[in-house]
Amino acid sequence: MKKINCGALSLKLGFILGVVFLVCAGLRAQNKDFSRVEIKVTRVSGNIYMLEGEGGNIAASVGQDGIVIVDDQYAPLAEKIQAALKNLKITDKQVRFVINTHYHGDHTGGNEPFANTGSTVIAQDNVRKRLETPGIAGNGSSIKMETKAAPKGALPVITFEHDVTVHLNGEDIRALHFPAGHTDGDAIIFFPKNNVVHMGDDFVRYGFPFIDVASGGSVQGMIAAMEKVLTQLPADVKVIPGHGALSNLDDVRAFLKMLKETSAVVEKAIEEHKTVEQMKQEKILAPWAKWSGESLDADKFIETLSNSLTGSKGEFMKHN
Repeated sequence: MKKINCGALSLKLGFILGVVFLVCAGLRAQNKDFSRVEIKVTRVSGNIYMLEGEGGNIAASVGQDGIVIVDDQYAPLAEKIQAALKNLKITDKQVRFVINTHYHGDHTGGNEPFANTGSTVIAQDNVRKRLETPGIAGNGSSIKMETKAAPKGALPVITFEHDVTVHLNGEDIRALHFPAGHTDGDAIIFFPKNNVVHMGDDFVRYGFPFIDVASGGSVQGMIAAMEKVLTQLPADVKVIPGHGALSNLDDVRAFLKMLKETSAVVEKAIEEHKTVEQMKQEKILAPWAKWSGESLDADKFIETLSNSLTGSKGEFMKHN
């Protein structure tokens, strides 16, 4: 352990929690008026806060040693995020460390401006690799988007394979790698003293999750991550999801139950040699209709599960 002291997607301006901005961060950034975005700050526990704006939820440890944030949304929001933290009037210090939960632009877009003001960016090894290399993100079928290489200033300068711990504000803030879930570079961040965990996009509240199969994600890995995390956390832990409202373990259990049940149904259909189109026509995910979202509906989730379970990244990946 190391220790230290986006394809044919519909953009809807008012729809914040869709898959579109998860994959097409750059395209969304061009179409969003960030001057209208307000940063909402919620005290979660002790000196841990959750910041909501546009993009993934941010966790912040704020104290006299300085500030650690988990994820940083989009570049144009960096000053607003810094101002919101300053308005807490707990410390006059800048953000010392930024920890990325994965590489998608709605979680890492602020890396460069934060680095330019003195922050050190930390992430799992694969996050840096994917940020510095052009590629394709998507579910292996109808959701796909080319990703551009990030500028050098946006790249994590400290990376880890399995875990890393930041000792600040009397807390051992631990980032732990959970492979092949939302992406191949996922980290879940634990704040044990304050009984808080930031799940990144391995747990979200907008419905069926976007799983970036093209970037090494899988439903099997997401299920494994949730099962392991549930054994490590106290019953009253406060859970910050990658997107959506502050949560608890009952919310995580409901999410996990949905993942396991829908995976089992699609796996059974695959064993019966049904095609994805047949699964869609038969509406095999109808019992989980409440999880269907405006951007990621049941049909797209069938594609995601099928590609994940069969190991297929789609035809468009052959040339990546």
